[in-house]
Amino acid sequence: MPLQKISEFDADYHNTIEGNDIKGMGVYVQGTDEKIGTVNDAVVDDQGAFRYLIVDIGFWIFGKKVLLPVGKSRIDSTANRVYVVGITREQAENLPEYQEHTTLDYNYEEQVRGGYRTPSVESSAALGSTVGRTTPSSDNYTYAHDADLYDVNAHEDRTFKLYQERLVANKQRRKSGEVAISKHVETETARVAVPVEKERVVIERVTSQDTGKVVSAEATDFGEGEVAHIDLYEEVADIHKEAFLREEVRVQKVVDKETVEGQETIRREELDVNTDGTRIENKTDRG
Repeated sequence: MPLQKISEFDADYHNTIEGNDIKGMGVYVQGTDEKIGTVNDAVVDDQGAFRYLIVDIGFWIFGKKVLLPVGKSRIDSTANRVYVVGITREQAENLPEYQEHTTLDYNYEEQVRGGYRTPSVESSAALGSTVGRTTPSSDNYTYAHDADLYDVNAHEDRTFKLYQERLVANKQRRKSGEVAISKHVETETARVAVPVEKERVVIERVTSQDTGKVVSAEATDFGEGEVAHIDLYEEVADIHKEAFLREEVRVQKVVDKETVEGQETIRREELDVNTDGTRIENKTDRG
Protein backbone atom coordinates (compact mmCIF):
# COMPACT_ATOMS: atom_id res chain seq x y z
CA MET A 1 0.00 0.00 0.00
CA PRO A 2 2.34 2.76 -1.18
CA LEU A 3 1.71 6.15 0.38
CA GLN A 4 2.52 9.52 -1.10
CA LYS A 5 1.82 13.18 -0.55
CA ILE A 6 -1.34 14.48 -2.14
CA SER A 7 0.54 16.79 -4.51
CA GLU A 8 2.55 13.80 -5.74
CA PHE A 9 -0.61 11.76 -6.30
CA ASP A 10 -2.45 14.61 -8.05
CA ALA A 11 -0.53 17.73 -9.01
CA ASP A 12 -3.84 19.48 -9.78
CA TYR A 13 -5.57 18.45 -6.55
CA HIS A 14 -6.54 22.08 -5.80
CA ASN A 15 -9.08 21.90 -8.62
CA THR A 16 -10.21 18.30 -8.12
CA ILE A 17 -10.95 18.58 -4.40
CA GLU A 18 -13.87 20.78 -3.37
CA GLY A 19 -13.53 23.17 -0.45
CA ASN A 20 -10.55 24.89 1.10
CA ASP A 21 -7.01 23.62 0.73
CA ILE A 22 -6.25 21.67 3.88
CA LYS A 23 -2.64 22.78 3.83
CA GLY A 24 -2.09 25.64 6.26
CA MET A 25 -5.18 24.95 8.37
CA GLY A 26 -4.74 25.38 12.11
CA VAL A 27 -4.95 22.26 14.25
CA TYR A 28 -6.86 22.48 17.53
CA VAL A 29 -7.83 20.19 20.36
CA GLN A 30 -11.45 19.19 19.84
CA GLY A 31 -13.93 21.24 21.83
CA THR A 32 -11.40 23.96 22.71
CA ASP A 33 -9.56 26.90 21.20
CA GLU A 34 -6.20 25.39 22.11
CA LYS A 35 -4.07 25.41 18.98
CA ILE A 36 -1.43 22.69 18.80
CA GLY A 37 -0.08 23.11 15.29
CA THR A 38 -0.63 23.53 11.56
CA VAL A 39 -1.35 21.11 8.73
CA ASN A 40 1.80 20.87 6.61
CA ASP A 41 0.60 18.35 4.03
CA ALA A 42 -1.65 15.33 3.44
CA VAL A 43 -0.83 11.69 2.66
CA VAL A 44 -3.01 9.47 0.45
CA ASP A 45 -2.86 5.81 -0.57
CA ASP A 46 -2.66 4.43 -4.10
CA GLN A 47 -6.45 4.90 -4.46
CA GLY A 48 -6.28 8.56 -3.48
CA ALA A 49 -7.95 8.00 -0.10
CA PHE A 50 -6.73 10.29 2.68
CA ARG A 51 -4.81 8.36 5.32
CA TYR A 52 -2.77 10.93 7.26
CA LEU A 53 -2.31 14.63 7.77
CA ILE A 54 1.25 15.81 8.28
CA VAL A 55 0.97 18.16 11.26
CA ASP A 56 3.62 20.52 12.58
CA ILE A 57 2.90 20.43 16.33
CA GLY A 58 5.17 23.34 17.09
CA PHE A 59 2.70 24.77 19.62
CA TRP A 60 3.17 21.63 21.71
CA ILE A 61 6.63 20.43 20.73
CA PHE A 62 8.80 22.90 18.86
CA GLY A 63 10.04 21.73 15.47
CA LYS A 64 8.31 18.35 15.50
CA LYS A 65 6.09 16.98 12.74
CA VAL A 66 3.90 13.90 13.14
CA LEU A 67 1.38 11.93 11.12
CA LEU A 68 -2.24 12.36 12.19
CA PRO A 69 -4.56 9.58 10.97
CA VAL A 70 -7.60 11.10 9.27
CA GLY A 71 -9.95 9.22 11.61
CA LYS A 72 -8.55 11.27 14.48
CA SER A 73 -9.34 14.55 12.75
CA ARG A 74 -12.46 16.63 12.22
CA ILE A 75 -12.24 19.27 9.49
CA ASP A 76 -14.23 22.48 9.92
CA SER A 77 -13.89 24.22 6.56
CA THR A 78 -16.04 27.13 7.73
CA ALA A 79 -13.63 27.99 10.55
CA ASN A 80 -10.64 26.80 8.48
CA ARG A 81 -9.66 24.50 11.33
CA VAL A 82 -8.80 20.85 11.91
CA TYR A 83 -9.78 19.41 15.30
CA VAL A 84 -7.92 16.39 16.71
CA VAL A 85 -9.96 13.75 18.55
CA GLY A 86 -8.75 12.06 21.72
CA ILE A 87 -5.06 12.94 21.46
CA THR A 88 -3.00 14.10 24.42
CA ARG A 89 0.28 15.95 24.52
CA GLU A 90 1.89 12.85 26.04
CA GLN A 91 0.82 10.82 23.02
CA ALA A 92 2.25 13.46 20.71
CA GLU A 93 5.59 13.30 22.51
CA ASN A 94 5.73 9.52 22.00
CA LEU A 95 4.84 9.60 18.33
CA PRO A 96 7.64 9.02 15.83
CA GLU A 97 8.82 12.21 14.21
CA TYR A 98 8.08 12.71 10.53
CA GLN A 99 10.82 14.13 8.34
CA GLU A 100 11.00 14.78 4.62
CA HIS A 101 13.20 11.74 4.03
CA THR A 102 11.03 9.42 6.16
CA THR A 103 9.99 6.26 4.34
CA LEU A 104 6.27 5.70 4.73
CA ASP A 105 6.38 1.92 4.87
CA TYR A 106 4.43 -0.60 6.97
CA ASN A 107 6.95 -0.54 9.84
CA TYR A 108 6.82 3.25 10.16
CA GLU A 109 3.03 3.22 10.00
CA GLU A 110 2.94 0.62 12.75
CA GLN A 111 4.98 2.94 14.96
CA VAL A 112 2.50 5.72 14.22
CA ARG A 113 -0.51 3.48 14.83
CA GLY A 114 1.00 2.26 18.07
CA GLY A 115 0.96 5.79 19.40
CA TYR A 116 -2.73 6.23 18.60
CA ARG A 117 -4.25 2.80 19.20
CA THR A 118 -6.78 2.61 22.03
CA PRO A 119 -6.24 0.24 24.97
CA SER A 120 -6.77 -3.44 24.29
CA VAL A 121 -10.17 -3.52 26.04
CA GLU A 122 -11.53 -0.80 23.80
CA SER A 123 -9.85 -2.35 20.78
CA SER A 124 -11.48 -5.65 21.57
CA ALA A 125 -14.85 -3.97 21.79
CA ALA A 126 -14.30 -2.27 18.48
CA LEU A 127 -12.76 -5.14 16.56
CA GLY A 128 -14.23 -8.12 18.37
CA SER A 129 -12.57 -10.51 20.78
CA THR A 130 -8.86 -11.07 20.25
CA VAL A 131 -9.36 -14.78 20.88
CA GLY A 132 -8.85 -16.67 17.67
CA ARG A 133 -7.91 -13.51 15.76
CA THR A 134 -4.55 -13.39 14.06
CA THR A 135 -2.42 -10.30 14.33
CA PRO A 136 -2.26 -8.57 10.94
CA SER A 137 1.06 -8.37 9.17
CA SER A 138 2.39 -6.32 6.30
CA ASP A 139 1.03 -8.96 3.94
CA ASN A 140 -2.58 -9.02 5.08
CA TYR A 141 -3.00 -5.65 6.86
CA THR A 142 -5.75 -3.33 5.66
CA TYR A 143 -6.78 0.03 7.07
CA ALA A 144 -10.06 -1.58 8.09
CA HIS A 145 -8.15 -3.24 10.94
CA ASP A 146 -7.86 0.24 12.51
CA ALA A 147 -11.13 1.80 11.45
CA ASP A 148 -10.97 4.09 14.46
CA LEU A 149 -7.84 5.66 12.96
CA TYR A 150 -8.77 5.87 9.29
CA ASP A 151 -12.54 5.86 8.95
CA VAL A 152 -13.83 9.41 9.38
CA ASN A 153 -17.33 8.00 10.00
CA ALA A 154 -16.27 5.52 12.67
CA HIS A 155 -16.90 7.90 15.59
CA GLU A 156 -20.43 8.09 16.83
CA ASP A 157 -20.27 11.65 18.08
CA ARG A 158 -21.09 13.73 15.02
CA THR A 159 -21.95 17.41 15.24
CA PHE A 160 -24.16 19.20 12.73
CA LYS A 161 -24.31 22.98 12.68
CA LEU A 162 -27.66 24.34 11.56
CA TYR A 163 -27.64 27.90 10.26
CA GLN A 164 -30.42 30.38 9.80
CA GLU A 165 -30.65 33.71 8.04
CA ARG A 166 -32.17 36.78 9.62
CA LEU A 167 -32.91 40.27 8.44
CA VAL A 168 -30.70 43.00 9.83
CA ALA A 169 -31.98 46.56 9.43
CA ASN A 170 -29.52 49.44 9.53
CA LYS A 171 -29.72 53.04 8.48
CA GLN A 172 -27.37 54.97 6.24
CA ARG A 173 -27.38 58.74 5.90
CA ARG A 174 -27.12 59.95 2.33
CA LYS A 175 -27.63 63.26 0.55
CA SER A 176 -31.08 63.34 -1.04
CA GLY A 177 -31.02 66.85 -2.47
CA GLU A 178 -29.76 70.40 -2.16
CA VAL A 179 -31.60 73.69 -1.82
CA ALA A 180 -29.79 76.90 -2.79
CA ILE A 181 -31.28 80.10 -1.35
CA SER A 182 -30.10 83.49 -2.61
CA LYS A 183 -31.38 86.99 -3.42
CA HIS A 184 -31.76 88.76 -6.72
CA VAL A 185 -33.00 92.21 -7.70
CA GLU A 186 -36.03 92.75 -9.86
CA THR A 187 -36.77 96.18 -11.38
CA GLU A 188 -40.05 97.81 -12.28
CA THR A 189 -41.23 101.27 -13.20
CA ALA A 190 -43.11 102.92 -10.37
CA ARG A 191 -45.31 105.96 -10.87
CA VAL A 192 -46.31 108.51 -8.24
CA ALA A 193 -48.49 111.64 -8.55
CA VAL A 194 -47.65 114.73 -6.50
CA PRO A 195 -50.02 117.80 -6.64
CA VAL A 196 -48.00 121.07 -6.76
CA GLU A 197 -49.04 124.71 -6.56
CA LYS A 198 -47.74 127.51 -8.76
CA GLU A 199 -48.50 131.22 -8.29
CA ARG A 200 -49.29 133.58 -11.16
CA VAL A 201 -50.38 137.20 -11.42
CA VAL A 202 -53.81 138.04 -12.57
CA ILE A 203 -54.52 141.68 -13.58
CA GLU A 204 -58.14 142.55 -13.44
CA ARG A 205 -59.61 145.80 -14.60
CA VAL A 206 -62.84 146.63 -12.87
CA THR A 207 -65.48 149.35 -13.57
CA SER A 208 -66.06 151.61 -10.64
CA GLN A 209 -69.07 153.88 -10.04
CA ASP A 210 -66.65 156.79 -10.08
CA THR A 211 -65.43 155.94 -13.50
CA GLY A 212 -65.66 158.99 -15.73
CA LYS A 213 -65.95 161.40 -12.81
CA VAL A 214 -63.90 164.61 -13.16
CA VAL A 215 -61.29 165.17 -10.47
CA SER A 216 -59.36 168.33 -9.67
CA ALA A 217 -55.82 168.85 -10.81
CA GLU A 218 -54.63 168.88 -7.24
CA ALA A 219 -56.04 165.42 -6.61
CA THR A 220 -54.28 164.07 -9.58
CA ASP A 221 -50.80 162.76 -8.97
CA PHE A 222 -49.29 161.76 -12.21
CA GLY A 223 -46.03 160.07 -11.60
CA GLU A 224 -43.63 157.97 -13.54
CA GLY A 225 -41.43 155.05 -12.54
CA GLU A 226 -43.78 153.66 -9.93
CA VAL A 227 -43.24 149.92 -9.82
CA ALA A 228 -45.06 147.35 -7.73
CA HIS A 229 -43.11 144.10 -6.98
CA ILE A 230 -45.05 140.88 -6.41
CA ASP A 231 -43.20 137.65 -5.54
CA LEU A 232 -44.51 134.57 -7.24
CA TYR A 233 -43.92 131.07 -5.77
CA GLU A 234 -44.46 127.60 -7.07
CA GLU A 235 -44.03 124.08 -5.65
CA VAL A 236 -41.58 121.69 -7.26
CA ALA A 237 -42.05 117.88 -6.92
CA ASP A 238 -39.24 116.24 -4.95
CA ILE A 239 -39.26 112.56 -6.06
CA HIS A 240 -36.46 110.26 -4.82
CA LYS A 241 -35.99 106.60 -3.76
CA GLU A 242 -35.58 105.20 -0.27
CA ALA A 243 -35.09 101.58 0.92
CA PHE A 244 -37.16 99.97 3.62
CA LEU A 245 -37.51 96.43 5.13
CA ARG A 246 -40.25 94.76 3.18
CA GLU A 247 -40.11 91.18 4.55
CA GLU A 248 -37.96 88.88 6.73
CA VAL A 249 -37.50 85.24 5.70
CA ARG A 250 -36.27 82.57 8.13
CA VAL A 251 -34.69 79.43 6.62
CA GLN A 252 -34.41 76.24 8.71
CA LYS A 253 -34.47 72.44 8.31
CA VAL A 254 -37.09 70.15 9.81
CA VAL A 255 -36.96 66.34 10.03
CA ASP A 256 -39.90 64.29 8.81
CA LYS A 257 -40.06 60.75 10.19
CA GLU A 258 -41.49 57.75 8.44
CA THR A 259 -41.21 53.96 8.73
CA VAL A 260 -39.76 52.07 5.77
CA GLU A 261 -40.67 48.39 5.54
CA GLY A 262 -38.75 45.78 3.57
CA GLN A 263 -39.04 42.06 3.11
CA GLU A 264 -36.68 39.32 2.00
CA THR A 265 -36.84 35.56 1.84
CA ILE A 266 -34.66 34.11 4.60
CA ARG A 267 -33.52 30.53 4.93
CA ARG A 268 -33.22 28.22 7.93
CA GLU A 269 -31.60 24.83 8.14
CA GLU A 270 -33.55 22.05 9.79
CA LEU A 271 -32.25 18.64 10.76
CA ASP A 272 -33.68 15.71 8.77
CA VAL A 273 -33.42 12.42 10.65
CA ASN A 274 -34.17 9.19 8.80
CA THR A 275 -34.49 6.64 11.60
CA ASP A 276 -35.81 3.86 9.38
CA GLY A 277 -38.07 2.83 12.24
CA THR A 278 -35.32 2.99 14.86
CA ARG A 279 -36.32 4.68 18.09
CA ILE A 280 -34.12 7.63 19.00
CA GLU A 281 -33.99 10.02 21.91
CA ASN A 282 -33.78 13.79 21.51
CA LYS A 283 -31.75 15.64 24.11
CA THR A 284 -31.19 19.37 24.43
CA ASP A 285 -27.83 20.68 25.61
CA ARG A 286 -28.48 23.80 27.70
CA GLY A 287 -24.79 24.44 28.31
